[in-house]
Order: sequence, then C-alpha cells, then structure tokens
Amino acid sequence: MPRIILAPVAALAALAAGLLVPGGSQAAPAPAAPVTTASALAAPDISVTNTQAHLAQLQAIADANGGNRATGRPGYLASVNWVRGTLDAAGWTTTVQQFSTSSGTSYNLVADWPGGDPEHVVMLGGHLDSVSSGPGINDNGTGSAGLLENALAFAASGTVPKNHVRLGFWGAEEQGLLGSKHYMATLPTADKDRIELYLNFDMIGSPNPGYFVYDDNPAGDAARDDLTAYFTSRGIPWEYIDVQGRSDHAAFRSYGIPTSGTFTGAETTMTSAQASKWGGQAGRAFDPCYHASCDTTANVDTTALDRNIDAIAHMLWSYAAKDYGPSLPPAGNLLANPGFESGATGWGGSTGVITSSTSRPAHGGFWKAWLGGNGRTSTETLTQQVTIPATATSASLSYWVRTDTAETGSTAYDRLKVNVVDGATTTTLKTFSNAGATATWGQSTHSLLAYRGRTVTVSFVMTEDASLQTSFVVDDTAVTVG
Repeated sequence: MPRIILAPVAALAALAAGLLVPGGSQAAPAPAAPVTTASALAAPDISVTNTQAHLAQLQAIADANGGNRATGRPGYLASVNWVRGTLDAAGWTTTVQQFSTSSGTSYNLVADWPGGDPEHVVMLGGHLDSVSSGPGINDNGTGSAGLLENALAFAASGTVPKNHVRLGFWGAEEQGLLGSKHYMATLPTADKDRIELYLNFDMIGSPNPGYFVYDDNPAGDAARDDLTAYFTSRGIPWEYIDVQGRSDHAAFRSYGIPTSGTFTGAETTMTSAQASKWGGQAGRAFDPCYHASCDTTANVDTTALDRNIDAIAHMLWSYAAKDYGPSLPPAGNLLANPGFESGATGWGGSTGVITSSTSRPAHGGFWKAWLGGNGRTSTETLTQQVTIPATATSASLSYWVRTDTAETGSTAYDRLKVNVVDGATTTTLKTFSNAGATATWGQSTHSLLAYRGRTVTVSFVMTEDASLQTSFVVDDTAVTVG
C-alpha cells in the first residue's frame, strides 16, 4: 500500500519462477466435490496455517529474486506464476493482463470461478507486488495469501454461487495503483456495470494491528456495515478509516462501484486509546517494517491475519449468495455473456473455444471465442439459445469476426458457418473461410425478425481440413430487438 496518513474514527460499536507465463493454458477441471448452493453454507473457518504457508512461499520467491517481488523485477512475475498455477489447479479460470510501467512490465492476475450469474459479479482483490526495498510480506503478501486461501477453500467446498465470483491480484500498486487502474480503464463499460461490489484487502496482518474498515465510498456502505457487524459479532473492536483512495479499490470507486475492505495499519503510530482497545503498543507504528527490508514472514501478527482471512470468507460466501434481483439482458442484448468476459457462462458447444489466450486478440475485453487454429481435421461449435419476443418489430444478430490463416490461394479449405437453428431447420446466415482472410476485425449483422415468437439457437460451426491452420475468432456478439 502506498504511504497514507491514518485518520481513524472511533468505532460506533521452491519457487515457481518458470511455471507459467502470461497467455498459458486454461484452468484444469476442479476436483469433484459435493454441490452446495452458496446460501446453504456459512463461511468456513479459513486455515491460518495454510495462509502462512502461502506467505512462506512468497518469502521464498523474494529470497530467490534479489529480496523483493517488485514490479519490473523477476520476483513479481514469479509471484504471479505461482499464484496462477495454484488457482488453476483448484479449478479457477485465470487470465494474466500485461501492461507497461516506468519500472518495467507488470501483470494483473484475474481469476474467475466458473458459473454464477454473469450479470451480477462480486469481486475481491488486493495487490500482489512489493516495493523494491523488501519482500512485502505484510504489504501485501497478507492480502494476497488471504485471498488465495479463500479461493482454495471456496473451490474445495463445492459451493455453487448465485453470483459470478472474480478475484484480482493487482500489479504495480506501489507505483500508484497502476494495475487496478489499467484493469478498469480497459474493461468494457457493460462489464464494469456488471460488477456489484469490489472488496479490497491490503495489509491485513500488521504486527501491531488495528482493525480498520474502509469508509470512503457511500455506495459501499452496505458492505462496510456487513464487515463491521462481522467484527462486532466476533467481539473484535473496529474503527472506520478513510484511506483517501490510496489502495486498489479507488479504481472501482471512481466508476461508481460499491467498495469496502479491511486494513490493519501501516506507518502511523497507534494511540493510547487504540492500544487499550486492541491490546497493542501505544506510540509504536502499526507496521514498523512498512516498505522496509524487514517486512518478512516475521513481520506478521497471526491473530490479525486469522481474523481478517475469516472476514474475507464471511464476505465472499455472503455476497456470492446475495440476491441482486433478476438478471436483465444488458442494453437490450438477449444473449447472455455476449463478450465472453465470464468465460463459457451462457454458451454451449465445444470445450475450450472460449479463451483468454493472448495468442489471438479479443475485439473488446480479454475473452473471445477462438474456433479453429488446429491445422488438422476438426469441427468446433459455439451455441446459445435465444427467444425472439412475439412483439418484436425488429430483431438482429450481430458479431465481430477476425480470420487469419496459413492457407494460400482462393480455395476455401476451412470454414466458419453462422447458423440459426429453428427446430429441425438450420439456416446459414453467412460463411467465412480462409480465402481472403486479412487478420482484421469485421462486424456482420443479420435480421432475425422472421423468428419472432420462437426460441432458436444461434450457432457458429467451424470445420478445418487436414493441414494448415485457419483461426476464426468471434467476439462481442449481440441479439437485439426493438
């Protein structure tokens, strides 16, 4: 966390440096577990022992990479790779977003739990980078490790969330919140609008800890009050804090998204009243090793860490199950997850065609459907059912397609057909092929008014011959009616 001045308000009550690289493979399938709806399960007690083991791994990464995990340094990418590999193995779908800073290349790691309503996204996050002067175990290894252990517990629980759950591990926070700002600046407006809540966890194990709850965004007052009620229920005194937009929630707050979070203090000294309340040492900094080389695993208060990771769990399980009301198609778009930013949610067809791989660009956001590109005989499909209202006076299907190929000449060897399936009748609206491929995006639109009052299937069908790849990338689909 960048340096802040606390203005507390009294309470009202071996290393994976080469494991993965950006653009690597998608998540492995989640281990089998009993299926339980999020609302049917209270949050579990999160293992502080496991969380400490994650901190030990981050310490080992720093030790092997010059003593830090800073943006632009090898220790940061090693941290991203290790967290990503751990999440992938548990069944999360991860995406690495690369961006440039004055300190070098940095990365955001975004993890989505498959399923949940993509129109209602609950997001939790914290920064993964350290300063260059130390390993950053409290700042912010604790927040990262706490989120990671909660992610593993959520995956193992078999919980089926009502809402879509997403985690963010931000890069370059110490350079001015650059990672979270980059994520939000590049996220399509429709996807910003789907985020119901963002919770931030930054420095949650300070050695002389306070228990602070973010109070700097009126839109997030409900989540703030849930956090304070949780601490009160556990007999933990708390204080509000205005962190003055100095952590990664600020990027979300600036777009009107509700935010809150927890914090255990940085370089500011604890007052006598706070020491009496929390049992700490008055006149001593909440974290005497803030932004220093001594911010190691020895710089973490186990009790504070344990309490905060359980608070994360309380919010994760509660908001994954929260009823945000019925899902309405965005801006008249009848297709669910039309830009694929929630992975395969809402779509059928071949496994693996919806991807965030950086080997082919998305038209908007980070996800797209990539059909073909195999260089062998293959067929792949992408489908979604949609009902055209009987009262519609207009109805259209639109989508963007980018085609690149290793084929030459004007013969169509590889094809992508855009179909509408109405019962036993399949109508092909358009056919793309390797012939004339230009590796540029183009939009196509077709009338669907003939299908009003009917439920049809929009289908993209790719066929590839025995050699020389052709890639058909589809993105930003829409079925709109008037």
